Amino acid sequence: MNPAAEFRDVRHRYDRKKPDEALKGVTFSVPEGRMFGLVGPDGAGKTTLLRALCHLHEPEKGEVFLFGQKVTLHSGLIRSHLGYLAQRFSLYGDLTVEENITFFGDLYGVTDALPRGRQLLGRMGMDKFGSRLAARLSGGMKQKLALTIALLHKPRILVLDEPTNGVDPVSRREFWTVLGDLVEEGMTVLVSTPYMDEASRCHRVGLLHEGRLLCEGTVDELADRTGGQLLEFIPT
Repeated sequence: MNPAAEFRDVRHRYDRKKPDEALKGVTFSVPEGRMFGLVGPDGAGKTTLLRALCHLHEPEKGEVFLFGQKVTLHSGLIRSHLGYLAQRFSLYGDLTVEENITFFGDLYGVTDALPRGRQLLGRMGMDKFGSRLAARLSGGMKQKLALTIALLHKPRILVLDEPTNGVDPVSRREFWTVLGDLVEEGMTVLVSTPYMDEASRCHRVGLLHEGRLLCEGTVDELADRTGGQLLEFIPT
């Protein structure tokens, strides 16, 4: 079985006149039906890598595959099988929650967008806010709305770029509960995060730093590689 997503020696520079590379030969794969966490600080190259999978830019070198097909040759595959949640809120603040769902449902060609959107909102505890303007939602509620819209067309893989950045702790926990449920139902999730506690929820994790993948494996495998002593503090 092909992996859901695969990166082979991906390299990229935003300015070809400069030697600095945003990605320096990144290679890894995302198993289908699993959650893969991409962890690293700001500037590590996480967003650049995710955008390459979504074909929002083309890497200078290397290849990116989605369900065994090169994304540069099969843009229709991306539209039908991939849901993308960007780091910044990109919906329309002057439309209500349900108006956003209807609008983006039309763009996706989803004929039952509103009833499906309402069902998804209910899963996220948002069913009472359909008439509220998106601009008046809290940070966590905005991300839940964005997730709802990313799921409207029933994608096979969900790609999220630091989805809980700036979100309150309660909303973070609720958001990750929903992601866990989606994976249990068979969806593949590729998520970037700067938070190690979020990474621990993933089946596999890749540590990215300055455009290089330092290591990749399960959380336990990566912990075993550190060779150091881990201390846990539990406040009473």
